[in-house]
Amino acid sequence: MNAPIQPPQWATRLLRTFCASQLVDDLEGDLLELFAQRVRSLGPREARRRYVRDVFSLIRPFAMKEKPEKYPQPAFIQPAMIRNYFKIAFRNLAKHKMFSFINIMGLSAGITACFLIALYVHFELSYDAFNKKADRIYRLSSDINSSAGTLHYSISSWPLGPNLQTDFPEIEAFTRVSKEKYLFRKGDLKFNEEQTVLADSTLFRVFDLELLHGNPATALTAPFSVVLTERSARKYFGNANPIGQTLLVGDNGDAAQVTGIMKDPPVNSQLTGDIFISMTTHTRHYNKAVNEEWGNFGTTTYLLLKPGANANALSRKFPAFLQRHMGRLLQAEKISLTLVLEPLPEIYLHSKYEAEQSGSMANIYTFTVIAAFILVIACINFVNLTTARSLERAREVGVRKAVGAGRWLLARQFIAESVLMSFLSFIFSLILSAALIPLFNELSGKTISRGIEYELPFVGALFAGSMLIGLVSGIYPAVVLSSLEPVKVLKGKFAMTGHGTLLRKGLVTVQFAISIALIIGTMIVYTQLNFLRSHDLGFAKDRMVVIPSASGPERNALKAALQNLNGVQSAALSASVPGGPNSQAHSRIENSEGEMQVATIDMYQVDFDFIPQYGLKVVAGRSFSKDFATDSTKALVINEAMAKLLGYRSPEEAVNKKFSQWERQGTIIGVVKDFNFKSLREQVKPLTFRLADRWNGDLLSVKLAGNDVRNTLSAIEQQWKTHYPDRPFSYYFLDEFYDRQYRADVRFQRLFTNFAVLAIVISCLGLLGLASYSTIQRTKEIGVRKVMGASAASIVGLLSKDFLKLVGLAFVVAAPLAWIGMSRWLEGFAYKTDIGLWIFVAAALLSAMVAFATISFQSIRAALMNPVKSLRNE
Repeated sequence: MNAPIQPPQWATRLLRTFCASQLVDDLEGDLLELFAQRVRSLGPREARRRYVRDVFSLIRPFAMKEKPEKYPQPAFIQPAMIRNYFKIAFRNLAKHKMFSFINIMGLSAGITACFLIALYVHFELSYDAFNKKADRIYRLSSDINSSAGTLHYSISSWPLGPNLQTDFPEIEAFTRVSKEKYLFRKGDLKFNEEQTVLADSTLFRVFDLELLHGNPATALTAPFSVVLTERSARKYFGNANPIGQTLLVGDNGDAAQVTGIMKDPPVNSQLTGDIFISMTTHTRHYNKAVNEEWGNFGTTTYLLLKPGANANALSRKFPAFLQRHMGRLLQAEKISLTLVLEPLPEIYLHSKYEAEQSGSMANIYTFTVIAAFILVIACINFVNLTTARSLERAREVGVRKAVGAGRWLLARQFIAESVLMSFLSFIFSLILSAALIPLFNELSGKTISRGIEYELPFVGALFAGSMLIGLVSGIYPAVVLSSLEPVKVLKGKFAMTGHGTLLRKGLVTVQFAISIALIIGTMIVYTQLNFLRSHDLGFAKDRMVVIPSASGPERNALKAALQNLNGVQSAALSASVPGGPNSQAHSRIENSEGEMQVATIDMYQVDFDFIPQYGLKVVAGRSFSKDFATDSTKALVINEAMAKLLGYRSPEEAVNKKFSQWERQGTIIGVVKDFNFKSLREQVKPLTFRLADRWNGDLLSVKLAGNDVRNTLSAIEQQWKTHYPDRPFSYYFLDEFYDRQYRADVRFQRLFTNFAVLAIVISCLGLLGLASYSTIQRTKEIGVRKVMGASAASIVGLLSKDFLKLVGLAFVVAAPLAWIGMSRWLEGFAYKTDIGLWIFVAAALLSAMVAFATISFQSIRAALMNPVKSLRNE
């Protein structure tokens, strides 16, 4: 007897694998019956083929096995459930007001701080980025090398720009700018404009400066053509159209025609100015030979390279260029010159050359780290407070699980609560940011932002970041809470694991370590700035008033008149004052080996009264004296640093040595003690003093004697108007002027301090929440202890000591890290304070006091609670 024909067994096993158990018997029976009929009618082969086809045709949802679920879960993307998630979340927020407040406010403050710091960092990093051709614009800087070393200048020789463009076709355009101070007059209006910029006609071709009125190709072509910014146009002409109008320039009152109105340049631009006057005014009118003066380094040159041009390849051609045009000059002066191309976007933050504006990458890194710290602290607060409330919410979790809630459903609920709090924090942070932007602008000293409505990309990033923070911060609490076992919870046997408690303590330690590090940093920054202010600079700057623009023959008469005023001790004329710019002179001075050492040295042009009035101490030889007729033409005074540069072992050895400087030859008559004529970020440089023959200085320093400063200044102004009736009177106090060099450091200190305080406040908020929770959990214990006779002080100590231990551990972690970080920050100063042990002791005490004050708020409250009441509640 033949065996019955069977269908493919693998197809039958496949059917049994995917088919739902309640359907598989019926479907398999039907298929076998149909198979037997087909064997008879179509034959075995066709029957098997159709059997396989039918099995595959049953792979459909109705026949598929369903995963056995005791408690089927709804889909996550279900509007009803989402509404339910947020409804419960709102109820929980409302029920636990204090925790909700601490969480939301802490996170809001953290997000706001990050938002403001992000604006600041973006502002600093985007300097000059408004130029669409910024990647092709280069500043031409100069390294002048001599036997005395290398001097770095951001300026260049006047003829370099036009000759470079002629010799190198890869240069598309060049423009030279030179910031000058000019007197401008229109009718009764007269201003000494210190932000006047001489610029070539190609200014608008190189830079993307928007000209609102006028032709950018010709606006700065003719001599005495003037382009005004919007603010300077309003200053002189109000709302009238100034195109074609004239302004009087300089003491001679030369007429300059307004040929353009420029939109105010962006504040984050290297090229700043209020009035732009054509370069031809200088090269064709005031100094017609300057374009041939290769040794005259008095302008800043910008080159615009053609697309695809290689700046490095161009730089390699410069030595041959210099040899062609300046070879004899450089050889005669025994110096060499290296031209450096600095990419425009890198100048503000990375240039080593002196600049009117410069930023600090160290500050940007510092603030970025602070922002990250604040955000970490805020997130730690959130995670800590939420997990700390696990015991309280354990019953809720137990009940939910008992009625069928799965772990994933609970996790989604807790994540939804987290995201909701993040969203609320985002809303509050928007409000805070809008309110704080003006204050932040003031603290930073810059217009970082005009308002939150102008920062929509940042707002979008802020929203995305807030949601991400909510999601990430909610994951750990969600995992912890959703993993609780309902049986143990409902029987009251639940307790947080040691791992969870350890993690929470670890996070608190990290949080306070960051805060303590910021406290130490703040104290070191403050100490350093206080050191700078109190450091003996080596010259007298107190009660010293400097009057600029005292030029012309009237200056000596004015000086004599002021010296006779009551309240004026003395007066002196000079071309430079400490804290301000000064000239450099190519010099040859006899060194200790008897050779004429060549160097380009800082130079002060002064009169006879300058050195005594500024209290400079003569340590060898003498100062300038009217008793020696040759002092005006053959005398030089140097400082100690210059004597050391020349190789002399003592200042006395430098006296009577020969010098040659700016067509003047003679001897060194004296050496003054080093004084800090530049910022304390720099060591004292070699310096020479000479009496001016071709007087270019227009600074009149007046030493006040009495206390009646207001009336003395009024009398000085009257004398000014007598001698300079057509010029506005202005003055500044030297001490304030000198301290302007530390303006950026002062702003850094303010911002650093404010953000450090914010970080500490956020940390304390978290500590307050944890202390509050801990107190609630120990209510019964506190009641029992009070009944047994424990004092309030002992209870406060009991509740506080655990947290204070964590703060102590945080100090141990933070102190060395803060010391390392701040030591690197201090390396930027040539003169710096020591990081004393007292700073760390003070920081430890302060952090402990702040932590204890935060904790004691809840501890004292618990200690004073009626034990009967607390025990009854338990």
